[in-house]
Amino acid sequence: MRAVEIKDGQLHLGSRPTPRPGKGEVLVKVAAAGVNRPDVIQRKGLYPPPPGASDIPGLEISGTVVAAGQGATHLIGGKICALVTGGGYADYCLAPAGTCLPIPEVLRMSEAAAMPETLFTVWVNLFERGFAAEGDTVLVHGGTSGIGTMAIRLGTLFGLEVIVTCGSDEKCAAAIELGAAHAINYQTTDFVDAVRRWTEEDGVAVVLDMVGGDYVARNLACLADDGRHVSIAFQRGPSAEISIVDIMRRRLTLTGSTLRPRDISFKTMVRDEIAQTVWPYVEGNRLKPVMDMSFPLEEAGAAHARMEAGDHIGKIVLVTGE
Repeated sequence: MRAVEIKDGQLHLGSRPTPRPGKGEVLVKVAAAGVNRPDVIQRKGLYPPPPGASDIPGLEISGTVVAAGQGATHLIGGKICALVTGGGYADYCLAPAGTCLPIPEVLRMSEAAAMPETLFTVWVNLFERGFAAEGDTVLVHGGTSGIGTMAIRLGTLFGLEVIVTCGSDEKCAAAIELGAAHAINYQTTDFVDAVRRWTEEDGVAVVLDMVGGDYVARNLACLADDGRHVSIAFQRGPSAEISIVDIMRRRLTLTGSTLRPRDISFKTMVRDEIAQTVWPYVEGNRLKPVMDMSFPLEEAGAAHARMEAGDHIGKIVLVTGE
């Protein structure tokens, strides 16, 4: 099969043996694969795959199940999207049966491939770890990223008021059009002051942060009493200086998570929750990913360049066939 390989920090289209599914696994003929920032970080040598995972990048796929191991044969022939620990940038990819979701007719294959990584991430971190509930106001950084656009769409469906930060007025306008209650251009406006003004000094219930570094203390200043700060990445660095007194006085919670290394039982539990709670909105054509651009598999390097340029709004995908 064709597969995109990482060599000296670059992506190259090569050839690999087609994998064989083991117990609880399915072999998917890939139609499309989502492109995510962890793929870019892996390409740069800063995010090695967890033990046992494929070294081929790609954390989410859509396609048709063409073979299956013990316990997963009921999925053969089905059109599915799935969260995977690697291997998505290829003609065929192994996926755990426990992370597969059926693709409804209202979704194109490219759209389906753009959902698992962001949907699992937002569901776990905003709703489970952040305990966001109907009526809450939340702050999400990177409002036009894949995570940000999913947080806007999903948060709106579940009754959240979503405030986002973006790097330009154009991106702020796009976020508002997608359903954000308020969008702050962090290049021209202090987002802490803007959040305090928007919430009339009350602050937000949850901050979903992918920036880290010096943003953490500023995020805490945006939180209401009993607020929750959830870290999912640290683009500005993994260290932060914060006031423990402030955390104690205002009863703040600092938490976070990584998804890729979690075991299959946890991911299956999340899949089950999404299937029951969120997927009906997908099937009813009320929740779709925001799509940016699609690239053929052999142009994976261009897809990464698009992501690194920071001009995208929504999801970038690689397409092997619709």
